[in-house]
Amino acid sequence: MKNIQKISVFEKIGYSLGDLAANLVFQTLITYLAYFYTDIYGLKNTDASIIMLVVGLTAAFLFNPIIGVLADRTNSKWGKFRPWILYTAIPLGVVALLAFSTPNFSYKGKLIYAAATYSLLLMLYASSNLPYSALSGVITGDMGERNSISSYRFVAVMFAQFFVQVFMLPIIIYAGHGDKAAGIETVMTWMAIVGTVMLLITFFSTRERIVPSVEQKSSLKDDLSDLSQNKPWFIMLSLTILVFITLAMKGSSYVYYFNNYVDKVALAKFISPVISALSGVGINFFGSDPVSAGFGLFNAGGIIFMIVGISLSKRLADKYGKRDVYKYGLLVATFFVFDFILFKPDNVLLMFGSQILHGFFYGITIPILWAMIADVADYSEWKTKRRATAIIFSAMMVGLKAGLSIGGALVAWILSLYGYIAKNGAAAGHEIIQPESVADGAKLLVSIYPSIPFLIGVGLLFFYVIDKKMEVKIEAELKARRKEPAHID
Repeated sequence: MKNIQKISVFEKIGYSLGDLAANLVFQTLITYLAYFYTDIYGLKNTDASIIMLVVGLTAAFLFNPIIGVLADRTNSKWGKFRPWILYTAIPLGVVALLAFSTPNFSYKGKLIYAAATYSLLLMLYASSNLPYSALSGVITGDMGERNSISSYRFVAVMFAQFFVQVFMLPIIIYAGHGDKAAGIETVMTWMAIVGTVMLLITFFSTRERIVPSVEQKSSLKDDLSDLSQNKPWFIMLSLTILVFITLAMKGSSYVYYFNNYVDKVALAKFISPVISALSGVGINFFGSDPVSAGFGLFNAGGIIFMIVGISLSKRLADKYGKRDVYKYGLLVATFFVFDFILFKPDNVLLMFGSQILHGFFYGITIPILWAMIADVADYSEWKTKRRATAIIFSAMMVGLKAGLSIGGALVAWILSLYGYIAKNGAAAGHEIIQPESVADGAKLLVSIYPSIPFLIGVGLLFFYVIDKKMEVKIEAELKARRKEPAHID
């Protein structure tokens, strides 16, 4: 095997566009799926919760392992993982649009349509994003370059998140002239086109350089046996589930928090200087609704400082090791989620400030999670002399999808416990007065409830053995092995 190559900036940017495309879908699922089902499409809370949980867990535990096994055994002139990105680019865009469309079916028809399109979306997302994630483990074996790639990748993620969480809701209202169903279909059409093009750029701009030696032959049984003995993998799987439960829970809850808890007069007064400044440069869609504008600007502050945190991530991880930086970054970020329990409805400045600080410290951890999973693949190869990149990443995608499904379903279910009344999408313009208890539920959903999985995740990292010293040892020994000529019987 030839020596590990340094990666050009062009290839790093090309690779990162794949995550920008994927996150146009993923961030929309985190932020708006529950809201779309209950307040635009008109599903009952409990029905939305069941669809999100059952379909999501089925996708997590069925689609992802199958794709992981198939991807590791794919052989083509383009490599193992790049063909998956190519062939799923267009179908993923089409199904993403269908999943957020609102055909005028009977209520039973709506349930069937929602379950079917969500299932297809998660299947195609797994078929694209799992090989894409595994690709980061075979572009290079140099851990410094891998950290760099992760930083590029997750800056792109933040741009996608910025659009979805800051601009998407105001644009939906603006594009649909108040009709959220029409607005979201318009926005999703353009997102599908842009995302498809970006995935194609990723395919054409990247290369796979880490290739299993020709004598490596492993069965599915061997791969599963390797996983069963890989303690860091178990910890990363659990951590991924916990992290994405929190991300889905608080991400899906902010729109309810702003609609049902935050004082609208105080919010409008706080954001009015920003709205005026934006209007002065021709950005007018923020002014159509103060709640959606406040929601967008709140997310904007967090995301901007997430990007600042991401920019520091590689430097800190290179110096102190991924595990320790992730552990303490996550701990501090959790504090700035928990403290929302202290804020009164008119404490808008404190809300925005806490969101900014949370964004900064959580941003430091974002690139590290996926780089740690790539390290787990290296750890497995180091221990067993067999490399099974995709199946290791598929397990992490199981955790991601399971966390997303559990967190999103919890939002709809918990809101129902506090008496939330879902809005019928057909009854546009009719104001629904929610019970006062809904405000309490929304407050807990952005503070206490999402803090719990994060704190458990911090505890798990005390048992994760791949510290800075082990990272260096694994990298050196694997580089030495890969320089040896492959032996062919």
